[in-house]
Amino acid sequence: METNNQKDIIIFDGECNLCNGVIGWLMKFAPTATFEFLPFQSPKGQQLLRHYNRATDRLDTVILINKTGMHTHSDGFLKIVAEIPKWKRAAALLAFIPRMLRDYVYKTASRNRLKWFGVSNSCTINFG
Repeated sequence: METNNQKDIIIFDGECNLCNGVIGWLMKFAPTATFEFLPFQSPKGQQLLRHYNRATDRLDTVILINKTGMHTHSDGFLKIVAEIPKWKRAAALLAFIPRMLRDYVYKTASRNRLKWFGVSNSCTINFG
């Protein structure tokens, strides 16, 4: 799917407190022209999920869409963090942990995020 946007796209769950907190952190620390943030509940988020043959009724991972494709789970998260200058080294070090172990931790947190952190009544991003 072609986008006119030069920014990498991050699709996240706009109703998840953990996700909203991470997006707020990224908005504060990531270089301004780096990311476009889309709740999966937004029309554009839904369109991109359909384009990439992903479920549109739920989201179990943050999704990064950049010039090299779609990245999910711990790989996607580490690619996102690597774009923040102060965190680039930490992301590189964490990438040495085998993906199987990183994804196990990521998926456990993802599965329990709403129970542990709660559901938000509002999204960090206003998507109408």
